[in-house]
Amino acid sequence: MARLSAELQRYFLSEEASDRATSEVTLNEILEIAGERTFGFLFVLLALPSALPIPAPVISIPFGIVMLLLAGQLIVGSEQPWLPEKFRKRGFERSMVQDFIRKGMPWLHRIERISKPRLTSVCTSRTGRLVIGIAIALMSISMMIPIPLTNTLPAIGIFVTGFGLLDDDGAISLAGLTICAIGACVSGTILYLLYRLGSAGMEQAVEAAKDWIKP
Repeated sequence: MARLSAELQRYFLSEEASDRATSEVTLNEILEIAGERTFGFLFVLLALPSALPIPAPVISIPFGIVMLLLAGQLIVGSEQPWLPEKFRKRGFERSMVQDFIRKGMPWLHRIERISKPRLTSVCTSRTGRLVIGIAIALMSISMMIPIPLTNTLPAIGIFVTGFGLLDDDGAISLAGLTICAIGACVSGTILYLLYRLGSAGMEQAVEAAKDWIKP
C-alpha cells in the first residue's frame, strides 16, 4: 500500500487532481482515500490543518467534532469508523485543503522516514486502542475550545498518535500520547488561569510570560 504522502500527493496535488470538477472536498472523499487504513488515516488527515503553525478556525471545530466521534468508536472497540451522512457530505474548499496538505507534506515525509511496524500491541491491542481513543477524545475537545494555545499542541498529539496507528508503530503512538499529555497540561493550565484571573488577567499573564522568555 502506498505511503500516505504519496496518496495525498496523487489525490490532491497532482495534475489529475487539478482537473477535478468539484471545488469542495467532502469527508466521503477522505473515507474513500483511506481505504483499509481508516482510523489512523482519518486522525492524521483531520488533525493536520490544526497541527500546522497557522490559524485554522474554520476547520478545527468541525474536524474536532468528527475526531471526537471517531475516538468514541475506538474506545468502544469498533474496527471500522462510522460517520453520520450529515458529516460525510460536509464540504470544505478544495484549495484550502490543498494548501494545508502542501504545508504539512514536509512533516509527513519526516515521520514516514522513521515509521515502521514495532511495539504493535500499542496500536492493535484492546487496551492500547482504548488508551489512544481516550487521549484523542480529550485532545479533540481541547481543539474545539476557542481559546489560544488550546488547539495546536493537542492537534499535533492527535496527528502523531494517529500516524503510529496508521503504520502500527507503537513507538510513534507513544510519542504522540506523550504530546497529548503535555497538551492536556497546557490546556488545563490555561483554562484554570482563565477561570481564576479572567480574560484580562490571562492576557497579563501571557504578556508576563513573553517578557520572561525574551533574551
